[in-house]
Amino acid sequence: MEIKKEQVYTEASPARDMITALFDDGTFLEVGAYVKRARSEFGENMSLEGVITGYGAIDGRLVFAFAEDFTRFKGAIGSAHAAKINRLYEMAVKAGAPVVGIFDGAGADITEGVGALAGYGSIMKNVSAASGVIPQIAVIAGSCAGGSAVIVQMFDLVIGAADKGKLYVNSPFLLKDNSIGSIKSAAELGQISLVTTDPMEACTALRRVINYLPQNNTEGTVYALNEEDANRLIPEADGILAASDYDMGALIEALADDQSFLSLSDAFAPEMLTGFAQIGGMIIGVVANQPKLNQGAITPDGARKAAHFISFCDSFNIPLLTIADTCGYAVNNAMEASPYAAALAKLASAYAAATCPTVTLIAGRAYGSAFALMGSKSLGADVVFALERAEITALSPEASVDFVWSGKKGERTALIEEWKRDMASPLLAASVGEIDDIIAVDEIRVRVAAAFEMLTFKADAKAAKKHGVIPL
Repeated sequence: MEIKKEQVYTEASPARDMITALFDDGTFLEVGAYVKRARSEFGENMSLEGVITGYGAIDGRLVFAFAEDFTRFKGAIGSAHAAKINRLYEMAVKAGAPVVGIFDGAGADITEGVGALAGYGSIMKNVSAASGVIPQIAVIAGSCAGGSAVIVQMFDLVIGAADKGKLYVNSPFLLKDNSIGSIKSAAELGQISLVTTDPMEACTALRRVINYLPQNNTEGTVYALNEEDANRLIPEADGILAASDYDMGALIEALADDQSFLSLSDAFAPEMLTGFAQIGGMIIGVVANQPKLNQGAITPDGARKAAHFISFCDSFNIPLLTIADTCGYAVNNAMEASPYAAALAKLASAYAAATCPTVTLIAGRAYGSAFALMGSKSLGADVVFALERAEITALSPEASVDFVWSGKKGERTALIEEWKRDMASPLLAASVGEIDDIIAVDEIRVRVAAAFEMLTFKADAKAAKKHGVIPL
């Protein structure tokens, strides 16, 4: 069978359309374009392999990508398919550049038997080895089943196209339930970072995401190409914070550069916000409680969501801002019957292990041990600020009054206000060194930006020296 170069590069398919949409015009270069399907139990097949691999530029930055091509063998994974992806990973790790994986396949090529299954394992090994070294972003553009679903969940971020995407381990045919595997359901379970309408919109979203990420784990802080003043005051924050059940997303948008906040995993544990933003052009990660949902109470899912994101930011040394406003832990029998403490332990461990620049702002309530858990100085934060309105106390003011002065029922309202003023004041936390400064609302952006700029010089290890200088 003669294969013409024109056939390789111009054969139409949704996978090739997505590659074209993803990369800067004319920059994508395909590798392994002539690799054919491996010989199967049914004999040799001279057709080209069902995955496109190569590299190019996204907004001028080097990115490697593979895209399963459903028009060739339904994009099913075989040994040659896996070998192309594995070779791409070798190139990406050597170059220190991100990998994008576009998934739209029918699982393993059963005609190849064990060779196809071994292909799954080899891809998993390469994805695992690259984790924390280079960013990995998956796009679910069609069916993503079985071993492919496992591979996708090993990626750092996952974008799902709601109209065509499916994510499941066992086939809906086996489960006799066609509702299984929708992108909406996967997002609600925390398996999708961003949901888009269709695959082309997913490409647009992916291009945006790439600009928030470093090329690799050695690059350091990323700056966007803008000139927004980091010293801009945000007087509008006063209005946002006026209500106790305010929207944390609105505060983050006021704090960040214009339209730069990219919220992730919104459908999963919405009581905890995670995402990327820019402050004065510097790219940072953000973890924050959501006061408008149950007073920002921390749930097991919220803790796991935050822990995963903190771990990701720390892997690539992305500066991390924590904004705390929580009444404490959610009181819920079903949650308590789950591994609640284990989920909270994941969050504590993520913060304690983080060596990336970390700044915490206590914007409102910080009750109980949730104060320590949400990026406290004792847990390792580099700089901690509190607003003048912050309330830091071992129990809520209401519970504290009921516990300490249970016999003074008629004075309860006045006592609660007294507790807030005297016992829950951020001044007490500042007096023992747990708060670095108490700041005004309108200067949040200025102070946070200055702290992160200072922390760009932070080193994980002690500075090397021969010896100190003897005093004169």
